[in-house]
Amino acid sequence: MDLSIYASFGSLTSLYGRFHYYGDRLRMQLGAGLVFISVMLIGTLLAIFDAQITVRIMVVALIATLVTGIAIGFRWHPGGATFAVFAAGAVATIPATWINFAQVLIVASSAVLFSLALTATLGLLRTRSFAKVFRPLNKAVFQGAWSVPVTVGVGALLAGLIGQTFDNDHWYWAMVAASVVLAGAATTHRITRSMQRFTGTTLGVLVAALFLSLEMPTLALIAVIIVLQAAAELLIGRNYGVAMLVVTPLALLMISLANPIDPSVLVADRVFETFIGSLVGTVIAFVSARMRTERVDDA
Repeated sequence: MDLSIYASFGSLTSLYGRFHYYGDRLRMQLGAGLVFISVMLIGTLLAIFDAQITVRIMVVALIATLVTGIAIGFRWHPGGATFAVFAAGAVATIPATWINFAQVLIVASSAVLFSLALTATLGLLRTRSFAKVFRPLNKAVFQGAWSVPVTVGVGALLAGLIGQTFDNDHWYWAMVAASVVLAGAATTHRITRSMQRFTGTTLGVLVAALFLSLEMPTLALIAVIIVLQAAAELLIGRNYGVAMLVVTPLALLMISLANPIDPSVLVADRVFETFIGSLVGTVIAFVSARMRTERVDDA
């Protein structure tokens, strides 16, 4: 079960390109899968070398910047670096050896390949055409600006540094929250996301606490995680706040499955770190908006 987290993050590959043509979807999923494998390997290296928490936070913040830039530049759906930050931060906090490095490579790669095979198989069953499934409609042209990615990286860095002063284990949740809030360019969107993130998380931990208190068998827990992941995909595009009601227990159950700890600590850390990340993201959103306004006035 300690390897389940690598499989879970690798399987997130399937979420990408939901509304795209099969060829474009497979290409997007391949890119996302390579990102997930890479960031988990980086996180594992940080754990193997027992890097200082500040160093881990700086590396994860850099990942937030680069992956946000890639997602924007290639128009990935879902956008942003939320999953990559979560994967890198979570893996970086789990004690590891070189055996774990090999396990990450094997398990995560297998999950990504399975996701790609599943998408391709469904596509072939529906279209009965290799060309329609494996030939993208659009060229992969990178068209990105780096203002939003840099803002996301700065927000993630500050949130992580503040978060780790209170909690040495789950500081990456603050970084995830800040990354979510700052993923969009519009200030209104950022503030709305901040409110939805914190409110949805606060209510979502109650759902998580219920599942954790039941002490379910491992197979039942895995089944719940599968249902929650499917529900998250269905809800995330409709209302982010409502989606957090299932995303939050999903995240907590994934962590608990791979690295069991006291549920009360897990729940409390989740709410507190999310509050820090949402607050940091909100402050940076206002500062960023103010700076843009001043540049326009000067022009």
